[in-house]
Amino acid sequence: MKYWIVCLLIVLLCSGSAGAASALSANVPAANTQDAAALVYVSGYNLTPEVFYPGETGTVTVHVTNAANASVALDQPALLDPHIHVLNQDTFTTATTVGPGATMDFNFIVLVGADIPDGTYFPLFTAEPNSYGGNPVHSQIPLTIDSADVRASISLKPETFALNQTDTVNVSIANPRLGDISDVLIVASGNGNDVSPSESFVGPIPAGTSVDVPFALTPHAQSDVIFNVSFRNGNNIHTTGVVLPMNTGESKSASLPVLNDLALAGTGNNTYSLTGDVTNAGITDASGLVLSVGAPAHPVQPYASYAVGALASDDFSSFTLTFVSNDLSSVPIIVQWKDAYGNILTTTKILDLRPLSYSGTGSQTGGDLSASYPLIYGGIILIFAIVLWMKRRWIVAKFRR
Repeated sequence: MKYWIVCLLIVLLCSGSAGAASALSANVPAANTQDAAALVYVSGYNLTPEVFYPGETGTVTVHVTNAANASVALDQPALLDPHIHVLNQDTFTTATTVGPGATMDFNFIVLVGADIPDGTYFPLFTAEPNSYGGNPVHSQIPLTIDSADVRASISLKPETFALNQTDTVNVSIANPRLGDISDVLIVASGNGNDVSPSESFVGPIPAGTSVDVPFALTPHAQSDVIFNVSFRNGNNIHTTGVVLPMNTGESKSASLPVLNDLALAGTGNNTYSLTGDVTNAGITDASGLVLSVGAPAHPVQPYASYAVGALASDDFSSFTLTFVSNDLSSVPIIVQWKDAYGNILTTTKILDLRPLSYSGTGSQTGGDLSASYPLIYGGIILIFAIVLWMKRRWIVAKFRR
C-alpha cells in the first residue's frame, strides 16, 4: 500500500514540474510598459550578402523579439557605423509595434565604403521604446568585408590544338573569399571556333572551394576563345573571365594510325592484294576505323575497304585491301576514324609498293630476286676477266714452261 502511495506522489510531482515548465515558456508578465520594453531583445540577424565587397550594397536584417505579454512600440531604429551608409533610413519614420511573443524584422539597405580595409566591423543596432522611461534596445551586428576576387583559369588544355579536331578544355573557377557566391555562369565566345556547351550554369560555389567545368572545343581558325564568368554576391552581379590563346598545330593527344608489315600479292590484270597491320600509336582511342585505297588506284572486291572498328591506344589489327593499279609507285591508303566526340578524322598514307612488287603469283615482302640474276652473272664474269688480265704475265709464263 505504501508503494502505491509513493508512486502516486511521484506522478503528481512530475505533473507539477511540467506545468511549471509550460508557465516559464509563456510570455513574461509585465506590470507596466517600462517592464515590457525591458523584455524586448535582438534574437538574431541575417546579412545579404554574408560577406561584402568594398563599395557593395546589401541588406542587414535584424530580428527583434518581444518576450513580454504586452505589446511594445519601437521608434527610431537605426544601424550606426562610420564605415557604412543606410540607404533606407527614411522609411523608419513611424513607430513599429512588436506584439506579445512576436518577432519583428528590421531591414536596413546598406552601402559599405569603397575604400574600407578588409576585416569585420560591428555596426550598432539601436531602437527606442515608445514609452517614457523605457530602456533602448541595443545589439552589435558583425559585418565582414573581403576584397578577394573570384578567379577563373584554364586548368586543362592540350599543348597544341589541331584544326577541326575536338579537345577537352577545363575552366576552373576558384572562390577564395570568406563567403559563398551563387548563380555562377560561364559563357564562351570565339570567332571561328565551336565550343560545346556554349554556356554552362555552375550554380553556387562555397567559400574556399573551386570547381572545374569541362568544354569541348573544336578550332577552325587561329582565334582566341574567351570564357566570361558572371556570379552573384548577394544580389550584386560581378564578372571575371579568362582568355584561352589558340595555339594550333599537330595534336599530341590524337589517335595516330601507323601501317606495318605490308605484303603485296598479285592476281593478274594489275589486280593486287595488300595485307598488313595498322597500329594506333597515339594517346587516345580510335573508333570506327576503316581503311581503303584512293585514286589513281581503284578498290575492288572482296576487300574494297576494311573495317577494323575500335582500335585502342597502343593496339593493332591486321587488314587486307584489294585494288587495281597501273602504277605501284604511289598508292594512297586512306585511314578514317572517329574521335571520342564523334568527329570524323582522316589521314592518307602515300605508299611506294614497288619494293613489294610480285613475280608471277604469290606474295613478296622484298624485290624479285630472279630478275637480278643476269646482272649477278654479268658481274661475276667481269670480275673474273679483270683477274685474268691482271695475272696475264704469270699465266703466260706458266704456259711457256
